[in-house]
Amino acid sequence: MDVFDALTLARFQFAFTVSFHIIFPAFSIGLASYLAVLNGLWLLTRRKVYFSLFQYWKKIFAVAFGMGVVSGLVMSYQFGTNWSVFSDKTGPVLGPMMGYEVLSAFFLEAGFLGIMLFGLKRVGETLHFIATAMVALGTFMSAFWILSVNSWMQTPAGYAINAAGQFVVTDWVAVIFNPSFPYRLVHMLLAAYLTTAFVVGGVGAWHLLKGHGNPGAKTMFSMAMWMAAIVAPIQIVAGDFHGLNTLEHQPAKIAAMEGHYDSHPGAPLILFGIPNPAESRIDYALELPRLGALILTHSWEGSIRGLNEFPPEQRPPVQIVFWSFRVMVGIGMAMLGIGVWSLLMRWRGRLFAAPWLHRAAVAMGPAGFVAVVAGWITTEVGRQPYTVYGLLKTVDSVSPIAAAAVGSSLVAFIVVYFALFGAGTFYIVRLMKKPPEKVEPDLPTDEPIRAAGINPAPALKVPGVVS
Repeated sequence: MDVFDALTLARFQFAFTVSFHIIFPAFSIGLASYLAVLNGLWLLTRRKVYFSLFQYWKKIFAVAFGMGVVSGLVMSYQFGTNWSVFSDKTGPVLGPMMGYEVLSAFFLEAGFLGIMLFGLKRVGETLHFIATAMVALGTFMSAFWILSVNSWMQTPAGYAINAAGQFVVTDWVAVIFNPSFPYRLVHMLLAAYLTTAFVVGGVGAWHLLKGHGNPGAKTMFSMAMWMAAIVAPIQIVAGDFHGLNTLEHQPAKIAAMEGHYDSHPGAPLILFGIPNPAESRIDYALELPRLGALILTHSWEGSIRGLNEFPPEQRPPVQIVFWSFRVMVGIGMAMLGIGVWSLLMRWRGRLFAAPWLHRAAVAMGPAGFVAVVAGWITTEVGRQPYTVYGLLKTVDSVSPIAAAAVGSSLVAFIVVYFALFGAGTFYIVRLMKKPPEKVEPDLPTDEPIRAAGINPAPALKVPGVVS
């Protein structure tokens, strides 16, 4: 295949745009929920540190949300320009679900976003909190529909094929709740929460390293480390269930992820190595005997189908899937390590006086984005050579378009994306470098609330709510 043919360029263009796009929803899903939690804690406790943090992070959320919307719009146009055959064949199934995402999720987010950002003085505290919760619900609904669409492409169900070669719906419940959807939704939502937690924790740690007296930095760092300590192990368990589901429905993807070319009982866990597709082996493999079988089949004698059992044209690109999977898992284990480390420092009463933990948290701040992109590469490249797994090949999905047209638009995307989203990211980092307003968390006075023009209601007494 020509390196610069239309198919290759179209695939690279979609990969480039989706890699940019996915980091913003992953951040906004978690950050919207964090804002709802901060808003609720402020209403319950009247501790002004929560109000200060809400004001701090809502500005960052607004910028990230805007960039996510802009980057997402571009991808939808590619379905018509570069992937028109795919759109024609899958449109009766995927088109309505994409419409549901706009109607139920985007409208919910957009409708209440302005109230969340600017409406506190106009609608009052209760309605403002409801608006914030609706924005968080909207981000969840967006993830629900997009993951349902993508999961159907991974594990199609509830369909028939008409005389024109189109997929048509026979059972909407089976389409939406296809076999891989529950596992992928949970895995992605937890990834979004961890991504946000490490961004928040990294920002809090940065300001703690600059000085120990900022209550806002302490609070955000403490909340983020709780999230890391609790969610990281849950994510590992969720990933295990997701892996079992993938082994059942996409065994070639699992073989590529694990680096197994041969099938045999008691398969080892290959930690590292260099895939050698020409010789059908992993060179310089570092293995742990039988552990791969135990993880994937929950049996010491379990057997994993190797890539050699699949025709060469049905195998995904092993090198990409093998390494992207290890990047994702490695970052996940590092997140678990940070969570455990924070628990130890918290138990010793040194959570805010542990500079090496703070430096590690700063270094891990962007790690969630890398893990999300690596996981997405594993999922999408591992599905190859299909767009609809086992039914519609990628080579049969591309538009009849000239390579020059795809190449010119790809260059334009690269230039515009790096300029536009580079500027947006630079602005977000500038906002993060500014410390949150320095308030006394144990003295819940109303100065910042009154400064915003709000007449605060009496504090609610909630036993057991502590920092």
